[in-house]
Amino acid sequence: MTSKYHDLLLSFSLSLLFSSCFSAGPIAHYCGKGLNDTNGNTTLSNDISYVLADLVARASAGGFAISSYGGVRSEKVYGLAQCRGDVDARDCSACLADAARRLPATCPGEGDARVWYDYCFARYEVGVDFAGAADFGLATILINTQNATNPEAFDAAAGTVMGRAAARAGGAGAGFGTEEERFDAIDVTIYGLAQCTRDLRPLMCAQCLSSAVGMFREYCRFRQGCQYYDIYFMYELR
Repeated sequence: MTSKYHDLLLSFSLSLLFSSCFSAGPIAHYCGKGLNDTNGNTTLSNDISYVLADLVARASAGGFAISSYGGVRSEKVYGLAQCRGDVDARDCSACLADAARRLPATCPGEGDARVWYDYCFARYEVGVDFAGAADFGLATILINTQNATNPEAFDAAAGTVMGRAAARAGGAGAGFGTEEERFDAIDVTIYGLAQCTRDLRPLMCAQCLSSAVGMFREYCRFRQGCQYYDIYFMYELR
């Protein structure tokens, strides 16, 4: 079946993100920082497996986890995993388990591996403790190909929803917010969600949200749905 979404690849700082179609599987992945010695490096492979297993176990229970394992910093594996704040524990766990299974196979021999799903995000990197740092270099946007009826009014309503969701996510260090509003012209509810990863401080989260708002204004006007993946920032019709 043809998806009503198409993906828009955003490339910043010469970084390239490969994105798949909107589906229950991975939405996008990134592989980078090739490692010189991966053949037979069972220690590194085991360290990656340990970090991913730890992330799945702890993030499945709490929705978020950071982890690290290994020897000297240059060879240490750092990881992060998070589920969407409106996803239940079972779906969170299933999403993270799939991410942990796919990442090493999708990015063999790479020291920076990331995968985005609709329900979760997971990442590991060798030699870099990235927790707490915003990454504006990679993002992908999925855009509903259908324009809304009464587009100007819809755009204003969607903007209000996303502005309120962003305010909730950025307020008091919450990091997560949702909002919804009826749009009677087409008898739907606009549901919006904004979420930063929990390792980000409030100011950094606010900067990420501001960047996402700018992307929405540029690429998502009049669309019946739009989803931005760097942080989670999206709206859909219900």
